[in-house]
Amino acid sequence: MEFANNLLLPIKLLNSMNRTTRHYSLLALLLITVALLPACKGKKGSHLTETDVALAWADMALYITKNTPANSPTFASRCFGYIGLTMYESIVHGYPQYNSLDGQLNGMPSLPQPGANDYNWILALNAGQASILKSIYVQTSDANKHRVDSLEELIFNQFSNNDDNEITKRSVDYGRSIAQSIFEWSKTDGGHRAYLRNFDKSLKGPTKPGSWEPTLYGQSFSHFPLHPYWGQNRNFVKANSEMPLPEMIPYDTSRSSLYYQQYLSVYQKSMELTQEDKEVALWWGDDPSETYAPPGHSYYIATVVLKKAHATLPQCAETFARIGIGSADAFIDCWRWKYNFWSERPSSFIPRNIDKEWQSFWPDPPFPAFPSGHATQAATTATILTDLFGENFTFADSSHVGRKRDDLRQVDFKARTYSSFWQVAEETANSRFYGGIHTPQDNDVGLAEGKKIAQHINSLNWHNSQNYAAKNR
Repeated sequence: MEFANNLLLPIKLLNSMNRTTRHYSLLALLLITVALLPACKGKKGSHLTETDVALAWADMALYITKNTPANSPTFASRCFGYIGLTMYESIVHGYPQYNSLDGQLNGMPSLPQPGANDYNWILALNAGQASILKSIYVQTSDANKHRVDSLEELIFNQFSNNDDNEITKRSVDYGRSIAQSIFEWSKTDGGHRAYLRNFDKSLKGPTKPGSWEPTLYGQSFSHFPLHPYWGQNRNFVKANSEMPLPEMIPYDTSRSSLYYQQYLSVYQKSMELTQEDKEVALWWGDDPSETYAPPGHSYYIATVVLKKAHATLPQCAETFARIGIGSADAFIDCWRWKYNFWSERPSSFIPRNIDKEWQSFWPDPPFPAFPSGHATQAATTATILTDLFGENFTFADSSHVGRKRDDLRQVDFKARTYSSFWQVAEETANSRFYGGIHTPQDNDVGLAEGKKIAQHINSLNWHNSQNYAAKNR
Protein backbone atom coordinates (compact mmCIF):
# COMPACT_ATOMS: atom_id res chain seq x y z
CA MET A 1 0.00 0.00 0.00
CA GLU A 2 2.90 2.35 0.80
CA PHE A 3 4.31 1.76 -2.68
CA ALA A 4 0.96 2.44 -4.28
CA ASN A 5 0.72 5.78 -2.51
CA ASN A 6 4.26 6.73 -3.55
CA LEU A 7 3.60 5.78 -7.14
CA LEU A 8 0.54 8.02 -7.22
CA LEU A 9 2.53 11.00 -5.97
CA PRO A 10 4.27 11.80 -9.29
CA ILE A 11 0.95 11.43 -11.11
CA LYS A 12 -0.81 13.76 -8.68
CA LEU A 13 2.02 16.24 -8.90
CA LEU A 14 1.93 16.18 -12.68
CA ASN A 15 -1.80 16.72 -12.73
CA SER A 16 -1.47 19.68 -10.35
CA MET A 17 0.89 21.51 -12.68
CA ASN A 18 -0.31 23.86 -15.35
CA ARG A 19 0.99 23.63 -18.90
CA THR A 20 3.61 26.28 -18.23
CA THR A 21 5.46 24.16 -15.70
CA ARG A 22 5.12 20.64 -17.07
CA HIS A 23 7.93 20.84 -19.60
CA TYR A 24 10.77 20.89 -17.09
CA SER A 25 9.30 18.56 -14.46
CA LEU A 26 7.93 15.79 -16.66
CA LEU A 27 11.31 14.09 -17.10
CA ALA A 28 11.97 14.04 -13.37
CA LEU A 29 8.50 12.69 -12.61
CA LEU A 30 8.74 9.93 -15.20
CA LEU A 31 12.16 8.93 -13.94
CA ILE A 32 10.88 8.81 -10.38
CA THR A 33 7.97 6.61 -11.43
CA VAL A 34 10.29 4.24 -13.30
CA ALA A 35 12.61 4.11 -10.30
CA LEU A 36 9.75 2.81 -8.16
CA LEU A 37 8.86 -0.08 -10.46
CA PRO A 38 11.57 -2.50 -9.24
CA ALA A 39 10.21 -2.21 -5.70
CA CYS A 40 6.81 -3.29 -6.95
CA LYS A 41 8.28 -6.37 -8.61
CA GLY A 42 10.53 -7.24 -5.69
CA LYS A 43 13.66 -6.76 -7.80
CA LYS A 44 16.75 -4.71 -7.11
CA GLY A 45 18.16 -2.31 -9.63
CA SER A 46 18.79 1.31 -10.45
CA HIS A 47 16.92 3.21 -13.09
CA LEU A 48 17.89 6.75 -12.15
CA THR A 49 21.49 7.54 -12.91
CA GLU A 50 23.50 9.91 -10.75
CA THR A 51 23.19 12.53 -13.49
CA ASP A 52 19.43 12.05 -13.52
CA VAL A 53 19.38 12.88 -9.82
CA ALA A 54 21.24 16.17 -10.32
CA LEU A 55 18.88 17.12 -13.15
CA ALA A 56 15.81 16.12 -11.15
CA TRP A 57 16.88 18.48 -8.36
CA ALA A 58 17.47 21.25 -10.88
CA ASP A 59 13.94 20.66 -12.18
CA MET A 60 12.63 20.85 -8.64
CA ALA A 61 14.48 24.13 -8.02
CA LEU A 62 12.85 25.55 -11.14
CA TYR A 63 9.42 24.34 -10.07
CA ILE A 64 9.72 25.85 -6.58
CA THR A 65 10.99 29.13 -8.05
CA LYS A 66 8.07 29.33 -10.47
CA ASN A 67 5.48 28.39 -7.88
CA THR A 68 6.51 30.52 -4.92
CA PRO A 69 4.67 33.88 -4.70
CA ALA A 70 6.35 37.29 -4.41
CA ASN A 71 9.44 36.10 -6.25
CA SER A 72 11.59 38.46 -8.31
CA PRO A 73 14.55 38.17 -10.69
CA THR A 74 16.83 39.49 -7.97
CA PHE A 75 15.73 37.11 -5.23
CA ALA A 76 15.59 34.13 -7.63
CA SER A 77 19.17 34.78 -8.76
CA ARG A 78 20.32 34.68 -5.15
CA CYS A 79 18.48 31.39 -4.54
CA PHE A 80 20.02 29.68 -7.56
CA GLY A 81 23.44 30.84 -6.38
CA TYR A 82 23.12 29.04 -3.04
CA ILE A 83 21.29 26.03 -4.50
CA GLY A 84 23.97 25.44 -7.14
CA LEU A 85 26.81 25.99 -4.66
CA THR A 86 25.26 23.48 -2.25
CA MET A 87 25.03 20.83 -4.97
CA TYR A 88 28.71 21.30 -5.81
CA GLU A 89 30.04 21.38 -2.27
CA SER A 90 27.98 18.36 -1.18
CA ILE A 91 29.90 16.07 -3.55
CA VAL A 92 33.17 17.80 -4.47
CA HIS A 93 35.30 15.91 -1.95
CA GLY A 94 34.33 12.65 -3.63
CA TYR A 95 36.07 13.66 -6.87
CA PRO A 96 39.82 14.37 -6.57
CA GLN A 97 39.89 16.18 -9.92
CA TYR A 98 37.70 18.97 -8.50
CA ASN A 99 38.46 21.59 -5.87
CA SER A 100 36.13 22.91 -3.21
CA LEU A 101 35.32 26.62 -3.28
CA ASP A 102 36.00 26.71 0.46
CA GLY A 103 38.32 29.70 0.95
CA GLN A 104 37.68 31.04 -2.56
CA LEU A 105 34.33 32.78 -2.15
CA ASN A 106 33.73 36.19 -0.65
CA GLY A 107 33.51 35.81 3.12
CA MET A 108 32.30 32.21 3.10
CA PRO A 109 33.24 30.50 6.39
CA SER A 110 34.91 27.11 6.37
CA LEU A 111 32.50 24.38 5.38
CA PRO A 112 32.17 20.99 7.10
CA GLN A 113 34.78 18.50 5.90
CA PRO A 114 34.15 14.80 5.26
CA GLY A 115 36.02 12.27 7.34
CA ALA A 116 38.22 9.46 6.10
CA ASN A 117 35.32 7.01 6.01
CA ASP A 118 33.29 6.06 2.95
CA TYR A 119 30.45 8.26 1.72
CA ASN A 120 27.59 7.79 -0.68
CA TRP A 121 27.90 11.12 -2.51
CA ILE A 122 24.58 10.93 -4.28
CA LEU A 123 22.85 10.63 -0.90
CA ALA A 124 24.82 13.65 0.31
CA LEU A 125 23.70 15.65 -2.74
CA ASN A 126 20.14 14.47 -2.32
CA ALA A 127 19.95 15.52 1.33
CA GLY A 128 21.75 18.81 0.66
CA GLN A 129 19.42 19.85 -2.13
CA ALA A 130 16.30 19.06 -0.13
CA SER A 131 17.63 21.01 2.84
CA ILE A 132 18.78 24.13 0.97
CA LEU A 133 15.58 24.34 -1.10
CA LYS A 134 13.34 24.29 1.97
CA SER A 135 15.61 26.75 3.78
CA ILE A 136 16.19 29.27 1.01
CA TYR A 137 12.51 29.10 -0.01
CA VAL A 138 11.13 28.85 3.51
CA GLN A 139 8.13 30.90 2.39
CA THR A 140 6.99 28.38 -0.22
CA SER A 141 3.82 26.39 0.36
CA ASP A 142 3.59 23.27 2.50
CA ALA A 143 2.57 21.39 -0.65
CA ASN A 144 5.82 22.43 -2.33
CA LYS A 145 7.84 21.39 0.71
CA HIS A 146 6.07 18.03 0.58
CA ARG A 147 7.15 17.69 -3.06
CA VAL A 148 10.74 18.32 -2.02
CA ASP A 149 10.49 15.73 0.77
CA SER A 150 8.95 13.19 -1.60
CA LEU A 151 11.69 13.61 -4.19
CA GLU A 152 14.33 13.25 -1.48
CA GLU A 153 12.68 10.08 -0.17
CA LEU A 154 12.30 8.47 -3.59
CA ILE A 155 15.94 9.05 -4.50
CA PHE A 156 17.07 7.94 -1.05
CA ASN A 157 15.14 4.68 -1.38
CA GLN A 158 16.91 3.83 -4.63
CA PHE A 159 20.46 4.82 -3.80
CA SER A 160 20.68 3.61 -0.19
CA ASN A 161 19.94 -0.04 -0.98
CA ASN A 162 23.52 -1.29 -1.07
CA ASP A 163 25.01 0.75 1.79
CA ASP A 164 25.24 -0.12 5.44
CA ASN A 165 23.40 2.13 7.84
CA GLU A 166 26.51 3.98 8.98
CA ILE A 167 27.48 5.05 5.45
CA THR A 168 23.92 6.09 4.71
CA LYS A 169 23.55 8.17 7.86
CA ARG A 170 27.01 9.71 7.48
CA SER A 171 26.28 10.72 3.89
CA VAL A 172 22.88 12.23 4.61
CA ASP A 173 24.18 14.09 7.64
CA TYR A 174 27.08 15.48 5.61
CA GLY A 175 24.84 16.77 2.82
CA ARG A 176 22.56 18.45 5.32
CA SER A 177 25.49 20.00 7.18
CA ILE A 178 26.80 21.52 3.95
CA ALA A 179 23.36 22.95 3.16
CA GLN A 180 22.93 24.30 6.68
CA SER A 181 26.36 25.97 6.68
CA ILE A 182 25.73 27.60 3.32
CA PHE A 183 22.27 28.71 4.38
CA GLU A 184 23.60 30.29 7.59
CA TRP A 185 26.18 32.15 5.50
CA SER A 186 23.43 33.30 3.13
CA LYS A 187 21.62 35.07 5.96
CA THR A 188 24.40 37.66 6.14
CA ASP A 189 24.52 38.68 2.47
CA GLY A 190 21.88 41.43 2.60
CA GLY A 191 19.22 39.56 0.64
CA HIS A 192 17.84 37.18 3.27
CA ARG A 193 14.02 37.00 3.00
CA ALA A 194 14.09 39.96 0.62
CA TYR A 195 10.70 38.93 -0.80
CA LEU A 196 9.28 40.66 2.30
CA ARG A 197 10.62 44.00 1.08
CA ASN A 198 10.43 43.87 -2.70
CA PHE A 199 9.44 47.52 -3.09
CA ASP A 200 10.60 50.52 -1.10
CA LYS A 201 7.66 52.91 -0.75
CA SER A 202 9.65 55.53 1.11
CA LEU A 203 12.56 55.88 -1.31
CA LYS A 204 12.61 59.03 -3.40
CA GLY A 205 14.64 58.75 -6.56
CA PRO A 206 16.30 61.67 -8.32
CA THR A 207 14.09 64.05 -10.25
CA LYS A 208 16.66 65.49 -12.62
CA PRO A 209 16.03 65.14 -16.38
CA GLY A 210 16.75 61.63 -17.65
CA SER A 211 15.83 59.93 -14.37
CA TRP A 212 13.73 56.77 -14.20
CA GLU A 213 10.06 57.08 -13.43
CA PRO A 214 7.45 54.31 -13.30
CA THR A 215 4.83 54.02 -16.00
CA LEU A 216 1.13 54.04 -15.27
CA TYR A 217 0.75 50.53 -16.70
CA GLY A 218 3.89 48.48 -16.26
CA GLN A 219 4.95 44.89 -15.77
CA SER A 220 4.39 45.17 -12.01
CA PHE A 221 1.44 46.41 -10.00
CA SER A 222 3.86 48.52 -7.97
CA HIS A 223 5.00 52.01 -8.95
CA PHE A 224 7.91 51.79 -6.53
CA PRO A 225 11.43 50.55 -7.39
CA LEU A 226 12.26 46.85 -6.98
CA HIS A 227 15.06 46.09 -4.50
CA PRO A 228 16.88 49.43 -4.77
CA TYR A 229 19.53 48.29 -2.27
CA TRP A 230 20.26 44.95 -3.93
CA GLY A 231 23.55 46.26 -5.27
CA GLN A 232 24.80 46.54 -1.69
CA ASN A 233 24.49 42.78 -1.18
CA ARG A 234 27.57 40.64 -0.84
CA ASN A 235 28.86 39.17 -4.11
CA PHE A 236 29.87 35.53 -4.23
CA VAL A 237 33.15 36.46 -5.93
CA LYS A 238 35.11 39.35 -4.44
CA ALA A 239 36.42 40.52 -7.81
CA ASN A 240 32.83 41.13 -8.90
CA SER A 241 32.25 43.44 -5.95
CA GLU A 242 35.22 45.56 -7.07
CA MET A 243 34.16 46.19 -10.67
CA PRO A 244 34.10 49.90 -11.57
CA LEU A 245 31.04 51.75 -12.80
CA PRO A 246 30.48 51.38 -16.54
CA GLU A 247 30.29 54.52 -18.64
CA MET A 248 26.93 55.88 -19.76
CA ILE A 249 26.17 58.35 -22.54
CA PRO A 250 25.29 61.69 -20.88
CA TYR A 251 21.75 63.04 -21.02
CA ASP A 252 21.12 65.27 -24.04
CA THR A 253 17.81 65.90 -25.82
CA SER A 254 19.29 67.54 -28.92
CA ARG A 255 18.48 65.50 -32.00
CA SER A 256 22.09 65.16 -33.05
CA SER A 257 23.25 63.81 -29.67
CA LEU A 258 24.23 60.19 -29.06
CA TYR A 259 21.70 60.07 -26.22
CA TYR A 260 18.79 61.09 -28.47
CA GLN A 261 19.88 58.64 -31.15
CA GLN A 262 19.70 55.76 -28.66
CA TYR A 263 16.01 56.38 -28.07
CA LEU A 264 15.29 57.20 -31.67
CA SER A 265 16.57 53.74 -32.63
CA VAL A 266 14.13 52.15 -30.16
CA TYR A 267 11.27 54.18 -31.63
CA GLN A 268 12.18 53.33 -35.21
CA LYS A 269 12.50 49.64 -34.45
CA SER A 270 9.10 49.60 -32.74
CA MET A 271 7.56 50.79 -36.01
CA GLU A 272 8.88 47.81 -37.98
CA LEU A 273 8.74 44.79 -35.66
CA THR A 274 8.57 41.49 -37.52
CA GLN A 275 6.75 38.42 -36.23
CA GLU A 276 10.16 36.96 -35.36
CA ASP A 277 11.04 40.06 -33.35
CA LYS A 278 7.79 39.78 -31.41
CA GLU A 279 8.42 36.11 -30.68
CA VAL A 280 11.91 36.91 -29.40
CA ALA A 281 10.58 39.73 -27.21
CA LEU A 282 8.05 37.46 -25.51
CA TRP A 283 10.30 34.39 -25.30
CA TRP A 284 12.78 36.24 -23.11
CA GLY A 285 10.20 38.23 -21.15
CA ASP A 286 10.46 35.73 -18.25
CA ASP A 287 7.93 37.57 -16.12
CA PRO A 288 8.48 36.25 -12.55
CA SER A 289 4.72 36.23 -11.94
CA GLU A 290 4.33 33.60 -14.69
CA THR A 291 7.75 31.93 -15.08
CA TYR A 292 10.87 31.05 -13.12
CA ALA A 293 12.35 34.48 -13.98
CA PRO A 294 15.51 35.18 -16.05
CA PRO A 295 17.90 33.38 -13.65
CA GLY A 296 15.68 30.31 -13.87
CA HIS A 297 15.80 30.48 -17.66
CA SER A 298 19.59 30.25 -17.43
CA TYR A 299 19.37 27.35 -14.97
CA TYR A 300 16.94 25.61 -17.33
CA ILE A 301 19.29 26.06 -20.29
CA ALA A 302 22.01 24.45 -18.20
CA THR A 303 19.82 21.35 -17.78
CA VAL A 304 19.32 21.13 -21.55
CA VAL A 305 23.04 21.46 -22.21
CA LEU A 306 23.99 18.89 -19.57
CA LYS A 307 21.53 16.34 -20.97
CA LYS A 308 22.87 16.76 -24.48
CA ALA A 309 26.50 16.63 -23.31
CA HIS A 310 25.86 13.41 -21.33
CA ALA A 311 27.52 15.11 -18.41
CA THR A 312 28.80 13.30 -15.33
CA LEU A 313 27.55 14.07 -11.85
CA PRO A 314 30.45 16.40 -10.93
CA GLN A 315 30.14 18.18 -14.29
CA CYS A 316 26.46 18.81 -13.51
CA ALA A 317 27.26 20.11 -10.05
CA GLU A 318 30.03 22.39 -11.31
CA THR A 319 27.80 23.77 -14.07
CA PHE A 320 24.89 24.52 -11.73
CA ALA A 321 27.27 26.12 -9.23
CA ARG A 322 28.83 28.37 -11.87
CA ILE A 323 25.49 29.33 -13.43
CA GLY A 324 23.89 29.99 -10.04
CA ILE A 325 26.79 32.07 -8.73
CA GLY A 326 27.01 33.88 -12.07
CA SER A 327 23.34 34.84 -12.08
CA ALA A 328 23.53 36.04 -8.48
CA ASP A 329 26.60 38.20 -9.01
CA ALA A 330 25.28 39.54 -12.32
CA PHE A 331 22.13 40.84 -10.65
CA ILE A 332 24.01 42.33 -7.71
CA ASP A 333 26.40 44.22 -9.98
CA CYS A 334 23.71 45.25 -12.44
CA TRP A 335 21.47 46.56 -9.64
CA ARG A 336 24.40 48.47 -8.16
CA TRP A 337 24.83 50.24 -11.47
CA LYS A 338 21.10 50.71 -12.13
CA TYR A 339 20.57 52.56 -8.87
CA ASN A 340 23.70 54.60 -9.33
CA PHE A 341 22.50 56.04 -12.66
CA TRP A 342 18.70 55.84 -12.11
CA SER A 343 18.40 56.08 -15.88
CA GLU A 344 15.11 56.51 -17.69
CA ARG A 345 13.50 54.08 -20.07
CA PRO A 346 12.18 54.76 -23.57
CA SER A 347 8.66 55.00 -22.10
CA SER A 348 9.51 58.41 -20.66
CA PHE A 349 11.97 59.83 -23.20
CA ILE A 350 10.13 58.95 -26.42
CA PRO A 351 6.71 60.44 -25.52
CA ARG A 352 8.39 63.64 -24.34
CA ASN A 353 10.82 64.08 -27.20
CA ILE A 354 9.78 61.99 -30.23
CA ASP A 355 6.14 60.82 -30.24
CA LYS A 356 3.77 61.61 -27.38
CA GLU A 357 1.43 58.73 -28.34
CA TRP A 358 4.14 56.05 -28.34
CA GLN A 359 3.87 52.90 -26.21
CA SER A 360 6.37 50.08 -25.85
CA PHE A 361 5.58 46.62 -27.20
CA TRP A 362 6.48 45.04 -23.83
CA PRO A 363 5.54 46.66 -20.48
CA ASP A 364 8.24 48.30 -18.36
CA PRO A 365 9.67 46.47 -15.35
CA PRO A 366 9.78 48.42 -12.05
CA PHE A 367 13.40 49.59 -11.92
CA PRO A 368 15.84 51.87 -13.80
CA ALA A 369 17.17 50.95 -17.21
CA PHE A 370 20.97 51.17 -17.46
CA PRO A 371 22.41 48.61 -17.92
CA SER A 372 20.06 45.82 -18.99
CA GLY A 373 19.69 43.09 -16.39
CA HIS A 374 18.70 40.58 -19.06
CA ALA A 375 21.81 41.37 -21.11
CA THR A 376 24.15 41.31 -18.12
CA GLN A 377 22.90 38.01 -16.77
CA ALA A 378 22.64 36.36 -20.20
CA ALA A 379 26.21 37.32 -21.07
CA THR A 380 27.41 35.91 -17.75
CA THR A 381 25.62 32.62 -18.44
CA ALA A 382 26.86 32.42 -22.05
CA THR A 383 30.48 33.06 -21.05
CA ILE A 384 30.33 30.39 -18.36
CA LEU A 385 28.73 27.78 -20.63
CA THR A 386 31.21 28.56 -23.40
CA ASP A 387 34.09 27.99 -21.00
CA LEU A 388 32.60 24.64 -19.99
CA PHE A 389 31.28 23.31 -23.30
CA GLY A 390 32.96 25.28 -26.09
CA GLU A 391 31.92 27.99 -28.51
CA ASN A 392 29.94 25.81 -30.91
CA PHE A 393 27.11 24.00 -29.18
CA THR A 394 23.71 23.50 -30.81
CA PHE A 395 20.66 23.03 -28.62
CA ALA A 396 16.95 23.80 -28.46
CA ASP A 397 15.34 25.93 -25.76
CA SER A 398 11.83 24.63 -25.02
CA SER A 399 11.39 26.45 -21.73
CA HIS A 400 8.12 28.18 -22.64
CA VAL A 401 6.62 25.57 -24.95
CA GLY A 402 3.07 24.90 -23.82
CA ARG A 403 2.37 28.40 -22.58
CA LYS A 404 -0.91 29.92 -23.71
CA ARG A 405 -0.74 32.07 -26.82
CA ASP A 406 -0.43 35.80 -26.17
CA ASP A 407 -3.52 36.96 -28.03
CA LEU A 408 -2.88 40.64 -27.35
CA ARG A 409 0.45 40.53 -29.18
CA GLN A 410 -0.50 37.60 -31.46
CA VAL A 411 2.47 35.47 -30.46
CA ASP A 412 2.76 31.73 -29.84
CA PHE A 413 5.53 30.20 -27.75
CA LYS A 414 7.59 27.94 -30.01
CA ALA A 415 10.92 26.24 -29.23
CA ARG A 416 14.00 28.15 -30.33
CA THR A 417 17.28 26.62 -31.56
CA TYR A 418 20.78 28.07 -31.13
CA SER A 419 24.24 27.13 -32.36
CA SER A 420 26.21 28.92 -29.65
CA PHE A 421 25.72 30.29 -26.16
CA TRP A 422 26.67 33.80 -27.20
CA GLN A 423 23.89 33.73 -29.77
CA VAL A 424 21.52 33.24 -26.85
CA ALA A 425 23.03 36.18 -24.97
CA GLU A 426 22.71 38.50 -27.95
CA GLU A 427 19.13 37.43 -28.63
CA THR A 428 18.24 37.92 -24.98
CA ALA A 429 19.61 41.46 -25.11
CA ASN A 430 17.89 42.17 -28.42
CA SER A 431 14.58 41.01 -26.97
CA ARG A 432 14.56 44.00 -24.66
CA PHE A 433 15.28 46.34 -27.57
CA TYR A 434 12.46 44.78 -29.58
CA GLY A 435 10.20 45.12 -26.54
CA GLY A 436 10.93 48.85 -26.44
CA ILE A 437 12.20 48.88 -22.87
CA HIS A 438 15.98 49.13 -23.43
CA THR A 439 18.25 51.17 -25.67
CA PRO A 440 21.19 49.61 -27.55
CA GLN A 441 23.53 51.18 -24.99
CA ASP A 442 21.75 49.39 -22.12
CA ASN A 443 22.25 46.08 -23.91
CA ASP A 444 25.79 46.60 -25.20
CA VAL A 445 27.11 47.58 -21.79
CA GLY A 446 25.20 44.75 -20.12
CA LEU A 447 26.73 42.20 -22.48
CA ALA A 448 30.25 43.55 -21.97
CA GLU A 449 29.98 43.70 -18.18
CA GLY A 450 28.30 40.30 -17.92
CA LYS A 451 31.22 38.75 -19.74
CA LYS A 452 33.63 40.25 -17.18
CA ILE A 453 31.55 38.93 -14.28
CA ALA A 454 31.68 35.43 -15.75
CA GLN A 455 35.42 35.58 -16.33
CA HIS A 456 35.95 36.19 -12.62
CA ILE A 457 33.86 33.10 -11.88
CA ASN A 458 35.58 30.99 -14.52
CA SER A 459 38.95 32.00 -13.04
CA LEU A 460 38.21 30.38 -9.68
CA ASN A 461 40.28 27.30 -8.93
CA TRP A 462 37.62 24.75 -9.87
CA HIS A 463 39.91 21.89 -10.87
CA ASN A 464 42.88 20.00 -9.55
CA SER A 465 44.83 20.45 -12.76
CA GLN A 466 46.76 17.17 -12.72
CA ASN A 467 43.84 14.95 -11.70
CA TYR A 468 41.38 16.80 -13.93
CA ALA A 469 43.58 16.49 -17.00
CA ALA A 470 44.10 12.77 -16.39
CA LYS A 471 40.41 12.16 -15.84
CA ASN A 472 39.34 14.07 -18.97
CA ARG A 473 41.87 12.77 -21.49
